[in-house]
Amino acid sequence: MTRSLYPPIEPYRTHRFEVSGGHNLYVEEVGDPHGVPAVFLHGGPGGGIVPAARRFFDPARYRVVLVDQRGSGRSTPRGSLHENTTAHLVADLEVVRDALDIPAWLLFGGSWGSALALAYGQAHPDRVTGLILRGILLMRPSERRWFYQDGLRHLQPEEWDRFVALVPQDERADVLTAYHRRLVGPDRETALRFARAWMRWEAVNSSLLPDPALIELLTDDELGLPMAQILAHYMVHGGFLDSETQLLDGVERIRHLPCVIVQGRYDLCCPPDSAHALARRWPEAELHLIPDAGHSSLEPGVTDRLIRATDAFVERVGNLGLVSPVDKR
Repeated sequence: MTRSLYPPIEPYRTHRFEVSGGHNLYVEEVGDPHGVPAVFLHGGPGGGIVPAARRFFDPARYRVVLVDQRGSGRSTPRGSLHENTTAHLVADLEVVRDALDIPAWLLFGGSWGSALALAYGQAHPDRVTGLILRGILLMRPSERRWFYQDGLRHLQPEEWDRFVALVPQDERADVLTAYHRRLVGPDRETALRFARAWMRWEAVNSSLLPDPALIELLTDDELGLPMAQILAHYMVHGGFLDSETQLLDGVERIRHLPCVIVQGRYDLCCPPDSAHALARRWPEAELHLIPDAGHSSLEPGVTDRLIRATDAFVERVGNLGLVSPVDKR
């Protein structure tokens, strides 16, 4: 039987954490305060957490921490690019973990959240009990070329025409840079026009079948502009990683940890090549290619496999207060 999300749930506690650069993080906790700790890492970058994110975990057995990353969701200042890099996000997670007195936690992240999970895990492997990753993004140049230059446009030609219509012909050899320049430029009206087009491109490709409600949501000016600005900020800088292959090269630091990779076969945002590359470096990880799914975690086959992964993990480790991270394998 196909598994579906757990019932809707509200946080039992919310927090505000001051971190560097004037950023204030919004954090919520759901489930059992004495359950197995897990942290939900949202996508984007810049996406923010949504109520459905709380529902991938058995609330009777998990203590789930959900963090709006810098500039995202209900964190403030919204859309701020100041001191907003992957290293800052990794450091923020340590602030949250330490403040909540969590020795180690399960990392659950999709899309950009998978990249952040890998970066955090490789920086702090002793603070991680396992990883559940979906729609793998490694921030390699080939991934950015696929999505923003010369790949996906061959599958989505009419949407690509809409996406590049705002870009002058003499700048179309580097569409990502052209967008970034205007999204973070001084002209707000120009930034808004480019944000609407950017977020439509993101939304159209975020599931196997385009979701009109998602397109409408993400192209709203109040939500879309800060998201597009943060996205472009990270993409044009390659995720602020030390090298193009940092997340693959660092796998050796976390290979001892249990890992499940869930990947839609027809993921247009993050094609299966990246999940395949990660699994080759990490042969102990479980790779599940979902044959009838795209990028969204809410597509039935992806949801089913993610729920099965969280259920299996909590069965495996039991109560983290009784089992040390080394012993959980």
